[in-house]
Amino acid sequence: MKILHEVCSLPTAPFVEDRVIKELESAIARAPQRVGFFRRLIPTSIVSVRLIRVKAPKGMKPLNAPVKELAIEDFDRTRESLKALCASHGSDRFRNLVFKHPFLGEIDGVATVSFIGYHEQRHYKQVREVLRKLGNGTPKTN
Repeated sequence: MKILHEVCSLPTAPFVEDRVIKELESAIARAPQRVGFFRRLIPTSIVSVRLIRVKAPKGMKPLNAPVKELAIEDFDRTRESLKALCASHGSDRFRNLVFKHPFLGEIDGVATVSFIGYHEQRHYKQVREVLRKLGNGTPKTN
């Protein structure tokens, strides 16, 4: 649950996806900006690669994992918020905003939404890894 909690949020402690959504909303409120050409070439899929171990920034570490039901509710709520934000502004607007990622640097909004998916995929792999280590028999996948 701690991993799922990091992926989502609690009302008292915003985590990755909630914080990203807030940053995207702030960027949308500002004048359109473009990310440099070479910055647009950075593949956000690198986030899901588990060969590279990365410590979460201090502000992104969850303090207490919620109960399963609350974690799933938070996950669903966050996902719906992101989908609504994307639907209301469209990919053209998202290509013309800048998000500052702590490891990837400046990326545009489309790459930011892509990052969220890959970030969730990374944690899904972590969950499977933990289950496998606990002897659940879950096969290893990349």
